[in-house]
Amino acid sequence: MTENTCTYHYFIKRKANLVQTTCLTVFCHANFLSLLTRLFFLQSKLRYICRPIDIMNFRHFIVSYRLPIAVALLALGFLVGFKVTWWIAWIPFLVAIIMVVAHFMIGPMTLLQSYMESGDMEGAQKLLKQVKYPNLLYKPVRSSFYMLQSNFATMGDDLDLAEAQLRKGLETGLPEKEYEGTAYLQLGAIAMRKGNTKEAFDNLKKSVAIGLPDKDNEATAYMQLSSICIQRRDFRNAKVYFNKAKNCKSKNPQVVEQMKELATYIARIPG
Repeated sequence: MTENTCTYHYFIKRKANLVQTTCLTVFCHANFLSLLTRLFFLQSKLRYICRPIDIMNFRHFIVSYRLPIAVALLALGFLVGFKVTWWIAWIPFLVAIIMVVAHFMIGPMTLLQSYMESGDMEGAQKLLKQVKYPNLLYKPVRSSFYMLQSNFATMGDDLDLAEAQLRKGLETGLPEKEYEGTAYLQLGAIAMRKGNTKEAFDNLKKSVAIGLPDKDNEATAYMQLSSICIQRRDFRNAKVYFNKAKNCKSKNPQVVEQMKELATYIARIPG
């Protein structure tokens, strides 16, 4: 066999191997693309199947059904204890005890934030109604529960219930002084709406003395104090409280508008 013939056979063989390798690569890529396509459709089907679970919200389910889950875990613990060993049975017993304690000491309060952020006030009120024994709630949780009840009662114009819930929250003890100041500010606003200016004045003074969480609330308290002083014809203190409200430099549009309205009355005061 000549050298040219050997070279020719070598290139033919190499070309055949190259074609075979290329076909194998294309075949692998095709299988890979087919696998990706199948995975994509499987993911879509799983997403469609799991959508009801996302809507139901697993955390919401656990919190809402703590007691039935605890009963089921107790039954499981006894079953494991009698059928297998008591060395493992303590685990469902412990989880069941935690579930029961959380039900009575925390309640559904951990779910409220998502409802409040989404603006679902009706859903938040339904959650609060699930608390049957508020006196068993953990102290900071109990005070928050009473404050929320008061806010919802105020929104519904049930001023007596709102006042009662605020006082319960104050008796329980609020976690921070600023919250206590806010509670007295709300009591002052409720007393103003009821026409009890003396009680409103006392509560508003307590609110600014204790401290409020931001300048908007502080400005509101001082403006209400100034308004009460105008009604009493105590024009000197009315100007003092109005100047304190101005010094808060509130950026809230509603507070700024109220400040302008009050300024027109203050401007008419002689001296």
